[in-house]
Amino acid sequence: MPTPSNQPLPRGFQLLNYTIAKLLSAGGFSIVYLAHDENDYPVAIKEYLPNSLALRKEGEKVAASSDENLALFRHGLKCFFEEGKTLAHIQHPNIVRVLNFFRANDTVYMVMEYERGRTLQKEIQLKHGREGVEEKLIRHVFYHLLNGLREVHLNKLLHLDIKPANIYIRKEGSPVLLDFGSARQTLTQEHNRLTPMYTPGFAAAEQYNKKETLGPWTDIYGIGASMFACITGTAPQPADQRQKEDKLFDLRDRYGDRYSPELLDLIWQCLLLDPTQRPQSVPQVQKSLLEPASPPAKKPGLVRTLKRTWQNLTARAAPPSQ
Repeated sequence: MPTPSNQPLPRGFQLLNYTIAKLLSAGGFSIVYLAHDENDYPVAIKEYLPNSLALRKEGEKVAASSDENLALFRHGLKCFFEEGKTLAHIQHPNIVRVLNFFRANDTVYMVMEYERGRTLQKEIQLKHGREGVEEKLIRHVFYHLLNGLREVHLNKLLHLDIKPANIYIRKEGSPVLLDFGSARQTLTQEHNRLTPMYTPGFAAAEQYNKKETLGPWTDIYGIGASMFACITGTAPQPADQRQKEDKLFDLRDRYGDRYSPELLDLIWQCLLLDPTQRPQSVPQVQKSLLEPASPPAKKPGLVRTLKRTWQNLTARAAPPSQ
């Protein structure tokens, strides 16, 4: 959550040829605005503004919050700028398109295509009250999303914050991966210099430990956790808690009568704590998503139904993951 002193740019503020319309979101690493260019074309503009390192007290200028944070702020600024350059060269229908990036106000801005539709998180909220997200939709969304993620990995980038809130479903049904705030940590550079940004429940175990190697398998954990949320309506147990006492239940026990065993097994494999035991690349996951699905198990008997109802009530009573 942004500190009170980190005020967003006001409505009507001019950034090059873009006019700020409103605040879209604010996180620990950046602020995102809706803006319009000189032709009134809508865009999303992300401003580099890490709360732990920088402050905007008055006006539009951004400054490091202390002399100690200055070097780290500049390092993050450089990484953010390089990320913008890299993403601007990735032209893929399932990756948010970067239109421009520039320096201003002693920070960096990334201009992105403004997408219309709704997040997968919203889709989950709408569907979970009934039967959960349909398997056909899960397979469709994640197969095409993985096409984009494969392109990201080929460019030596990681996303590191894949979750339903960062997966957008356009109005015509195609998915697009948003918010590359954590992709500044590349596969080949010093990925431990900045405080890791992750979402509990969707972050892999190795994201909590600086000694662990991050790779495509780390994003694959986020893919598995997001598919898990499509089925259950909630995030899995956070990986750091699982390392102490793993309480992650087998989806086949609760949802085997609604989803194919192949899909549930794939999600389980993606959520393995040991990164070497997960699928190691995007094509491996896509291959599994393309495999024919066996029919779900027969509807469980009365005893099993009562058991699953009790398990669901217990799960809902537990504190939700953030």
